[in-house]
Amino acid sequence: MDINIQKELFSYAYIHAVASAAGYSSEITKEKDRYGIDLTISGEEGNSFPQLDVQVKCTSMELPNEEVIRYPLKLKNYNDLRKENITVPRILVVVFVPDKIEDWLQQSEPKLCMRYCGYWKSLRGEPETKNTKSVTVALSRNNLFNVDALKSLMQNVAAGGSL
Repeated sequence: MDINIQKELFSYAYIHAVASAAGYSSEITKEKDRYGIDLTISGEEGNSFPQLDVQVKCTSMELPNEEVIRYPLKLKNYNDLRKENITVPRILVVVFVPDKIEDWLQQSEPKLCMRYCGYWKSLRGEPETKNTKSVTVALSRNNLFNVDALKSLMQNVAAGGSL
């Protein structure tokens, strides 16, 4: 299998794992890919049924020792994610994996470990760019895409907040 397809599928598995552990469902939305959406996360928060659309990327680039991770995003994806007139909020999640595929997953009877992790960012309202191919986005190391972060995002969406 092509390495880029493996990365894509692994990143989907990461999103599915986080969503299910947080109590939400996640669905791959290939028909929405032309809008820059790979997955939709949905669930129930009180009397509300929030949804969150996700564009996911996977990379084996090394994590920097800095507070901000710089990731080159294709211009089309950047423009899709920065739109403001949308009903379902969108975020970018960049999943980082080790260089060697055999290091992505460690499994034993007592544990299953996916390496490494993902970081999220909302690009809603970001400015237009004169770039023609890609835009480097800055992801905060504080925005780890994990169960607590997803619960917080979904509660914000349920309350009518924008991301």
